Amino acid sequence: MPQKNLLFADRTQAGEKLAREIHNIVTQQTIDSGVKQRTIVYALPRGGIPVASPIASLLGCPLTVEVAKKISHPENPELAIGAVTASGNVLWQEQGIFRKIPSPQLKEAALNSAIEQAHFLQVRLESACPQVDPKGARLILVDDGIATGMTIAVAAKSLRALNPAEIWFCSPVAPLKLLPWLRLWGDRLIVLATPKNFLSVSHFYSKFPQVETQEALELLKIINNKTL
Repeated sequence: MPQKNLLFADRTQAGEKLAREIHNIVTQQTIDSGVKQRTIVYALPRGGIPVASPIASLLGCPLTVEVAKKISHPENPELAIGAVTASGNVLWQEQGIFRKIPSPQLKEAALNSAIEQAHFLQVRLESACPQVDPKGARLILVDDGIATGMTIAVAAKSLRALNPAEIWFCSPVAPLKLLPWLRLWGDRLIVLATPKNFLSVSHFYSKFPQVETQEALELLKIINNKTL
């Protein structure tokens, strides 16, 4: 995988670079097979939407979302003990990595809080998402960066139950050491930068502001008006 250009100007520029890489692979697959496979782009909101927008635009396919939220450690909100989707699919982090394992009651409370957040965001965004049929389709799952892999993995777990032909993990950046684990969850992995020393996703962007829900809604509407 390419190791150049570890620093992206912003999510849109990163998405444009990623879109070209994906488009080349999709085009070659179509040439080799002689069949144009139906494709749907799924963004992990909210940060994944500006990255996924250029991809859906270049491929000319629908853009929708798969909402996944980290389950925060009760005593450290920045630490993820797992991840959950709006539909209730859960993936727990290995407990051995924690100095102090949460009690079952606190763990359940953290899970319920994350599900509530995910469901709330799903409801906010679904009005701008087209009706799609993932069965038998190529699903391109996009985020603005992969740090632990928990949210993109649980999103893939949720989408896998819908019987797609394949699921691609696509991101501008992810830690090199995480790639073998990610390949267990996705059928293809496309990452532009895979640094050995990984501090945080934001470290690889010049501008990395929080994506507001209204901005996410507008991007979804713009792209789907073009591609549908």
